Amino acid sequence: MEKKFGKLVLNVGKNAKDFLEKSKDITIQVADQNADGKFDLEDVSVIAGSVGNVMKKGAQTLKETTDEKARQLELKTLQPIFLETLNDTDFLMSRFIRITDRDKKHAESEVCKGSIGFLSDQKGLHIVNIFRDSIDSYGLSFYPDCDSEFYYVDPSDRDSYIALDEYFNYLKQVRISELQKIAQDLGAKHFKVTYKEEKTSFSEKKVSKKVTAKPIASIDVEQNNENKKYSTVEIAAEMECPGHTPVKPKLKYMKYDPSINGLVEMRMNEHAPLLHQKFMLKLSNSSGLKESEAIKIDAVLKGMKCTGNATVLSETQNESRRYLEYEIGF
Repeated sequence: MEKKFGKLVLNVGKNAKDFLEKSKDITIQVADQNADGKFDLEDVSVIAGSVGNVMKKGAQTLKETTDEKARQLELKTLQPIFLETLNDTDFLMSRFIRITDRDKKHAESEVCKGSIGFLSDQKGLHIVNIFRDSIDSYGLSFYPDCDSEFYYVDPSDRDSYIALDEYFNYLKQVRISELQKIAQDLGAKHFKVTYKEEKTSFSEKKVSKKVTAKPIASIDVEQNNENKKYSTVEIAAEMECPGHTPVKPKLKYMKYDPSINGLVEMRMNEHAPLLHQKFMLKLSNSSGLKESEAIKIDAVLKGMKCTGNATVLSETQNESRRYLEYEIGF
């Protein structure tokens, strides 16, 4: 029994020794970088070089990642617009735009090289800022020219912009011209366009009328006084014409006005000829700039220290007191 045990121990020791020898050979083979059958200083140098290369690659990858993050951050901050941006499906020209010189930040930034403008978000407005040296890239038209700084989109043409200072006066004139053209196309013998601006009032009296309903007791009914007072009344256009068979006009600024559409429909009806028509057109109904947008624009202008002798909001509110009285006869 003791002999067997001793033999067993002897075999275990031999196996262990063989295993250690084999492990040593494997380790040397792994560590032997120059294939000379032994592990020496030269192998250490090769391994050190390999480790160094791995570390260099890691450092390079880290640097590239850091640079890309910095680039993305700069793009997000400066929001440059490139020529190819205009073709993106999610890009939309803002209604309120600004034409400006190329500023230092965008001129010196590597990520903005070749840019034609930039986006900005101010006071709740998403604004397209166009670099003055890249205006032609956008394919837009500007009234009266492109020398102003702030513009608002023409309500009848998405690719046309009107200088903010000229906006309300321009729309007044083009709508008068359109009413004149409508009269000519419909074969009118006479037409007159009168511009009227309602007086500003800080209190409005109500006229109370008593209506008697039988057999029920009398009821008080309040209604606005229909006699409006105007601070301005001027004939904007008037003409006598020989008249002719009507041609359906192409509407632009008055395209969605129910009074004008009704006029055209009645005049084009051969079975119920129209002889005379007169109605009032409220200018704010065909103006594209609403009060909610005007408030935001004023906030942007104030933030940029751009102050004039009026606000966009006040002009928008004035527009609601302006009318075109249209009289036409056939």
